[in-house]
Amino acid sequence: MKMTRKWVLWLLAILILLPSAYLLYTYQSIKSTADRIYEEREPSPVVPTFVQDRTTIQVGEKNMKDADPFTVLVLGVDQRPYDRGRSDVMILMAVNPAKGSVLIFNIPRDTRTDIVGHGTVDKINHAYAFGGVEMSVSSVENFLQFPIDYYIKVDMEGFSSIVDSLGGVTVNNQMRFEYAGYDFDQGKLNLNGDEALAFSRMRFEDPKGDLGRNARQREVLKGILNKLIRISTVFKLESLLDNIGNSVKTDISFEEMKMFVTEYRQKLNKLEQVEIAGHGQKMNGIWYYIVADQEREKITSTLRAYME
Repeated sequence: MKMTRKWVLWLLAILILLPSAYLLYTYQSIKSTADRIYEEREPSPVVPTFVQDRTTIQVGEKNMKDADPFTVLVLGVDQRPYDRGRSDVMILMAVNPAKGSVLIFNIPRDTRTDIVGHGTVDKINHAYAFGGVEMSVSSVENFLQFPIDYYIKVDMEGFSSIVDSLGGVTVNNQMRFEYAGYDFDQGKLNLNGDEALAFSRMRFEDPKGDLGRNARQREVLKGILNKLIRISTVFKLESLLDNIGNSVKTDISFEEMKMFVTEYRQKLNKLEQVEIAGHGQKMNGIWYYIVADQEREKITSTLRAYME
C-alpha cells in the first residue's frame, strides 16, 4: 500500500513538474530569440529641436507605462552583398490602446526631403544607405516633425518566412494583376509568404505606381497585424520568433514585447489608414515624390491628434 502511494506521489510530481519545466524552457527560448533580434538604437548626432523638447519617450531612456501610445517605424530593407542596401518599404504605425486602434501609413520611398546627419536633400529611402537605421529614423522624425519610439527592420528576402510562420495572410486586392509568376485575382486573397512578397512588390503595372504598391504593402501589414493580435498561445509566439530570428532587428526589448502582448493586444481591435498626398517631379533628371509643406503639416496634426 505504501509502495503504491509512493508511485502515485511520484506520478503526480512528474505531471506537475514536466509542464512547468517545458514552460520554463519555452520562456527561455523565446527570450533568447528576442534578445537575438534586439539591437539598441544609437542616438542621432543631429537631433531635431522638437525631439529634444518632447516629454514622451527618449531614445535610450524608454519608460513605457501600461497602455501608453507609441510609434513604430517599419523598414523593409533589401540587403546587398557589398553595401547596406536601401529601405524600399517605410511604414509608420501609431498604436493607441485608448482609442483601440493602430494608424498606419507609408512614407513614399522617393519622397524628397532632408537627410538628417548627411547634409543633403534626397529621396528618403536613401537615408538607410547613408546612415542605417539611425539616419532613417532621424530623417523620418524630421520629415513628420513627430518622434519615433521604436523601429523594426525586416530583411525583405526573409519576409516570406515571417508570413509563413503566421500561416499566411489575408488581403483585399483592388485590381487583378500578374507578377513574378503569380496571378492575383481581384478581391479577398489568402497569400503564403512568397505570394505576399510578390504582391507587395509590384509597381509598374499599377496605374497608381508607387502609391498602389504602398497600398498593397499596407494590406499585407494589416494581415500580419491581424494575425499577431490573434496569437493565443506562447507556443505560436515561440514559432514566430524562431522564424524571424534571422530576418528582423528591432529596439523593442523582450520586456516591452511581453508588455505589448499582455497589456495592448486585447485593447486593439481596428486598423486605420491615411495616405501622404504628393506628386511626382523630375529634378536634374531624377524622379522625386514631392510633398507640400501643407500636406506634411496635415499628417503631423493627424498624428498628434491620434496619439493624444
